[in-house]
Amino acid sequence: MGSLADEVLPLVRTRAGLHRWGAANSYGYSAHEAVARLSEAAQTQPAAEVLAVTQRALVSALKASARADDSSGIIGAAIYDLLALHAALATTAPPPAARLVAWMIAFQFDGVVDFFTLDPAAYGPALGDRGMALYRANLAEIATALGPPPTPEEEQASMLERATDPSGWEQQVQDRHTGFVLEWNVRRLAVWDRDIEAIIATHARDRRVAAWFEDTATAFDEIGEIDLAIDWARQATFFDRGHQSVKAAQLWCRLLADHRPGKELAARLAVVERWPTATHADDVRHAARDAWPDHRDCVMDTLRQRPGEAVAFALHTLDDAQLAWDLAHDLDLDYSETGVWHTLAHRYEKLDPVAVVPVQTRQILAHLEYADAQHYRAAARGLAHLRTLTRGTNEAENIEALIRELRETHRRRPRLQQEFTRAGLP
Repeated sequence: MGSLADEVLPLVRTRAGLHRWGAANSYGYSAHEAVARLSEAAQTQPAAEVLAVTQRALVSALKASARADDSSGIIGAAIYDLLALHAALATTAPPPAARLVAWMIAFQFDGVVDFFTLDPAAYGPALGDRGMALYRANLAEIATALGPPPTPEEEQASMLERATDPSGWEQQVQDRHTGFVLEWNVRRLAVWDRDIEAIIATHARDRRVAAWFEDTATAFDEIGEIDLAIDWARQATFFDRGHQSVKAAQLWCRLLADHRPGKELAARLAVVERWPTATHADDVRHAARDAWPDHRDCVMDTLRQRPGEAVAFALHTLDDAQLAWDLAHDLDLDYSETGVWHTLAHRYEKLDPVAVVPVQTRQILAHLEYADAQHYRAAARGLAHLRTLTRGTNEAENIEALIRELRETHRRRPRLQQEFTRAGLP
């Protein structure tokens, strides 16, 4: 173990200040290297020895994360990888159940930081029946000491009390965290038990939000209850039209694609009708495969409700610049959709250079609404591009006249004049 520890632990031990974003990211990359070396060692060395080093590496990484600016999430990702490796190694070479339970309880309730969770279901094989019983007993003891969760009225009273006397704030925060961890364990243990009723009770809760329906579906998928998973994902999809239901729709369709492929296309069509987006239309195209021509007109009609999505689908997915151009004008695509118009003009100019002049002119004038060098530079490049694009056409003189007009109109903007000159404009 000494050799492995000497190789890995220096990668996660540091006294350097990690409050700076760059320093924290650098440490995070080092932590990921530690994970990679431990994973490699797990293939060739005794699992018990690798487990011991992994556990020590976790301690060091957690201490570092407590004082790091991990806004990039690099350190956190490495710690979750270490936790996943720890659970896998514990399953391969189970330590004494009492010792593992003590470590799991201490990690969750007495740790250096409180924003990482353990999955008791992942440790179930290592704990065995006796170890799991001991673990549950420990959780029950903590729950008893904590007491029942506060009612909404008690929570309101607590907030008022904190406003006048903040002395108990720290304990209340700790109690709230303890309650959160206990709830998490109850949910994960319901999955471990494969208890359908308990999964519904703990994951769907009071069924107030779509995300809880999706959580329930995910839990059923995890234990292989596919029909239940599909049904709960469907309920989440049609719960409302919010972003949680949009996310749940992807789970619903994925479950159908994996387990009931004959039903996927109908689901994809329902989703694009409910949320007409280019992404959902592309999902239909992939699900339809050779039958896509049979559904294309229906999907395009649906997308016409949202011109930007219709144009984006035609342009990026169907790779049909002419169709995209026609849709943009037929549907009166709003000029506030600057990104779509910019890409469309860039693509369509290869088909009809003169036709895109009005679009690109609008974009150039929009840049000149801002008095800074970056926008001046973009406007100058746009004008230079239009000169090249229209050379030899009837529009060439109009572009020259536009440049002269802009030179005169903005004659008191020396930086703009400078950028125009740098771009080779007259």
